[in-house]
Amino acid sequence: MNINRSGFYKWLDRRSHPSKRSLDRNFACNLFEQYHNKYSSHGYRWLNAKIKLDLGIVFSDNYAHKICKYLNIKSHSRHFKRYGKKANRELKDFPNYILAELNPSFPFEIIVSDMTAFWANHKYYELTLYMDLFNNEIISYSLSDKRGDPNTYHEGLKILLHKKEEYLDLVTILHSDQGSVYSSKKFNESLDNYNIIHSMSKPGKPTENGAMEAINGWIKEELFIDFKINASNDVFDEIDKYIHYFNYERPQAALNYLTPIQFKQLHTNS
Repeated sequence: MNINRSGFYKWLDRRSHPSKRSLDRNFACNLFEQYHNKYSSHGYRWLNAKIKLDLGIVFSDNYAHKICKYLNIKSHSRHFKRYGKKANRELKDFPNYILAELNPSFPFEIIVSDMTAFWANHKYYELTLYMDLFNNEIISYSLSDKRGDPNTYHEGLKILLHKKEEYLDLVTILHSDQGSVYSSKKFNESLDNYNIIHSMSKPGKPTENGAMEAINGWIKEELFIDFKINASNDVFDEIDKYIHYFNYERPQAALNYLTPIQFKQLHTNS
C-alpha cells in the first residue's frame, strides 16, 4: 500500500491509546452533534451557549466554530411568511412612544405585543404574545384555533394586567400595531387603571415593532424545526411547553446568552 511502516504503527498506537486532546475533541463533537440534532434551527454560538447553560461545560466560540465546521453543522433556520392586517379599516391612532429608542432599565417599562398565525398539523392557529423589552420575557400569551379570534388579545391582556399589579406605580408603555382589537375601545379602556400608555406603529411599518417581529420569526422556526409542532397532537400543550422553554431555558444573544429569567434575576437583584 506504499505506507511507511513506522508511520503505520504510530497511527495504530494512536487509535489504541488516543491522546487527551483527541478524547476531548471527540467528546465535543458528540456533544455538539447531539445538541444540533435537538436544536437544529441554531448556529454554533447559540449551541455553545446552550451547552454551557445546561451542562456548565465551557468552550470558546472559536473552538465551537471549528467543531461545527468539522461536523458540517449549520443552522436550518428558514424565513416565514409575514401576516399583515386587512386594509380599509378605521383605526384609533396612537403615537409611537418607543421610536425614541428607550432603553428599559426595569421590568414592565416597555411591553410589546403582536399576533402571529401559523398552520400546524393541517390546522390554523393564532398566537398573541406580550413581551417585556427589559429581558425579552414572554409575560403572557394566548392561543386560538379560530381565525380572527379577538379573545387571544383580551385573554393575554388579562394575564398581563394581573402581573402589572406588582408595578402599578411604574408607567408602562404597551406597544402594538394598529390591528382592530388593539385600537378597540374595549381593549384601551382596560388599560386605564393600570398606569399604561398605549403606543402604536404606523400602518404598514412592521419595523417599528421590530423586536416583536423578530421574536415571531424565531418562535415559528423553533416550533417547526426544533419542537416538531407539525407532528404534535396537542398544539396548545406544545405552546405551553415552548413558552416555558423560551423564558427559562433558551439563551438569547441580545441578553449576552442568558435566558430571560436569568437576565431579570441578575439585574433586579444586583
